[in-house]
Amino acid sequence: MARINTNVPALVSQRHLRRSQHELELSLERLSSGLQINRGADDPAGLIISENLRAQISSVGQAVDNSQRAINIIATTEGALNEVAALLVDIEALIVEAANTGALSKEEIAANQLQIDNAVRSITRIANTTSFAGLQLINGSLDYVTSGLATSAVLDLQINAAKFGTRTSIPISVNVTQSAQQAELQFRNSAITGGSVTLEIRGKDGIATITFGSGTGGQSLVDAINEVSDATGVQAMLISATNPNSGVALRSVEYGDDAFVSVEVLSQGGGSFATTDTSGNAVRKDAGQDIGGTMNGVNAVGDGLALSVNTSTLDVKVALDAAFGLGSTSFTITEGGALFQLGPEVNSNQQENVGVKSVAASRLGNRIVGFLTDIATGGAATITADKTREAALIVGEAITQVAQLRGRLGAFERNTLQTNINQLTITLENLTSAESAIRDTDFAAETAKLTRNQILQNAGTSVLAIANQMPQSVLALLG
Repeated sequence: MARINTNVPALVSQRHLRRSQHELELSLERLSSGLQINRGADDPAGLIISENLRAQISSVGQAVDNSQRAINIIATTEGALNEVAALLVDIEALIVEAANTGALSKEEIAANQLQIDNAVRSITRIANTTSFAGLQLINGSLDYVTSGLATSAVLDLQINAAKFGTRTSIPISVNVTQSAQQAELQFRNSAITGGSVTLEIRGKDGIATITFGSGTGGQSLVDAINEVSDATGVQAMLISATNPNSGVALRSVEYGDDAFVSVEVLSQGGGSFATTDTSGNAVRKDAGQDIGGTMNGVNAVGDGLALSVNTSTLDVKVALDAAFGLGSTSFTITEGGALFQLGPEVNSNQQENVGVKSVAASRLGNRIVGFLTDIATGGAATITADKTREAALIVGEAITQVAQLRGRLGAFERNTLQTNINQLTITLENLTSAESAIRDTDFAAETAKLTRNQILQNAGTSVLAIANQMPQSVLALLG
């Protein structure tokens, strides 16, 4: 059928040319941008999935950065603690040197005290000046704050970690169901009779050999054994403080399963020395008993006078007074700790809260042995006052505390932060690969499409030209 008002073949050619032109423009856009999804119309479902993946990639990447920043903070803290530890080691050497009074003059001991004073001040200065981007690290700013703590019952409290989650505070209830006990042996005679006796007294700290003459009474036994209690870890007292003839009780200085008292008779000059336990059974050795109980309903681990729990949300150690006995005490953790966001989602499962106690001189040590400030001039355990043993115990406790803090932070870095970075990096790789498969242009396939669309466009243009010429054939019919 020949007609001139409507050129249907031209319309068909225009439609196909328009489509090939759109496809060509789309290929050019994808090749120039490198993305196969540049707008929602390109792939609505793919856009939704890829946007969610992009959000996850961003969150995971930030979690990696958070973990790396946490490592930097720990490295800064570790550097400061290393200097504190070095100062404590120097102080310990000075105390040991000052204990050598037979070879040192008072002036030399005073010089040692001066060095100790300077070192103690330096430790406090380090605690107050160690910071990271304005964040104070070891002055107690990252320690936990408590309320309601009964200091008459609790000798020492160490909170290593506490996750608050959705709570604003964490109540802690400590229930003691088994009291800590010292090891104890008893000599129930009023005096040694029948001749002299040589005893080997052994405790957790060491061994001492003492010879007693026949007729040595209770108080003399007590005095002789207590003279070497610092070397043995065994102390003596009358079974009845008001009766010098009641016999002698030999007790371990410390409490718990590790503490023990052992008495062996090495030689007898006709005398005898028989020991019993508190029930009257003949024994030569006795061990103490660890405290037992629960904390917030969780079975706690007893170690001497200390109860501790370590769960996914709480890591606390509480040392109770020996006179506390059975019963319960409670306190509340109200705030504090260093909160690290280590995962891509903001919830307690992907966060870690770590406590970093102050290492200022006034906080190193404990109420049992004393604090580091006690060894400085004016304190109760100075070497110039011939308190070298007391000073050594304080410094030993401070060294242990700093070492444990360094070890705990090192374990957190190695076992939590570094492994977290490794895991998140793998996750980031997989998420990026998935997002790339949806969003990025496949240049090989898109180049092939471009070539096809270019050919179709050229062919469509030529065909449209032919279709536009077709109505002219009508002129031949008009003659």
